[in-house]
Amino acid sequence: MAKAGAGKPTRDEKKAARAAKRAQGKQTRANLLEAFTMTRKEDPRFLPYLIMLVVGVVAVLLVAGLLSTHGTYGLVLTIVVAILGGIVAGMLLFSRRAQRMTYAKADGTPGAAVWVLQNQLRGDWRTEQAVAGTAQLDAVHRLIGRPGIILVGEGAPHRVRSLVAQEKKKVARVAGETPIYDVIVGNDDGEVPLRKLNLYLNKLPRNLSKAEIGGVEKRLQALDRGRTPLPQGPMPAGAKMRNVQRAARRRS
Repeated sequence: MAKAGAGKPTRDEKKAARAAKRAQGKQTRANLLEAFTMTRKEDPRFLPYLIMLVVGVVAVLLVAGLLSTHGTYGLVLTIVVAILGGIVAGMLLFSRRAQRMTYAKADGTPGAAVWVLQNQLRGDWRTEQAVAGTAQLDAVHRLIGRPGIILVGEGAPHRVRSLVAQEKKKVARVAGETPIYDVIVGNDDGEVPLRKLNLYLNKLPRNLSKAEIGGVEKRLQALDRGRTPLPQGPMPAGAKMRNVQRAARRRS
């Protein structure tokens, strides 16, 4: 018979869990501070906009609260709500400006599309990084999702278009009736800007069921077995925003 309390964490395990939680919290705060500092440095309008927004939201909520509440309790509640409202508004502005700045700095950096595909894309997507590429770090990445098969190219357009066309022919041999889409990440005509890649992919029509996605993936895996492995780009799988920011600083 199992002893009572079996399976409960020991004192050392609880201590280790608390230490890990503290370390994670410290890292999160460090990441936020790094993102805030870089956003303030790269975006001169960020700090004035942030101050005006927070002060404005707090003032509006204070006035609205004072006009509709009475007594000490109402005053305290109004102040708390106004401060929280200002903080939330400030965080939303910070998030948007930081994301815009990160996309702008990462635009054109090898591996930036992979960062979007692996960290910003939501839903049931199967991502295969750099199924085709060149020594100049041009690359074609492959996605399998509800729309079908999507080939995402990044790099010099005159080289990437050829890579995508070649990869599309290979994939078509095993795709059957599965739709195949292709997109080039860039800012020229017929290309999709990095910041809009997530939105573009999520707007594609849903052609496959979840069960069909698995079948397509197996067929493409069989195709991949005959390939020569390509070196992965400079942005590793699971890269976080700070990795893009560091690469952007080295580039600037």
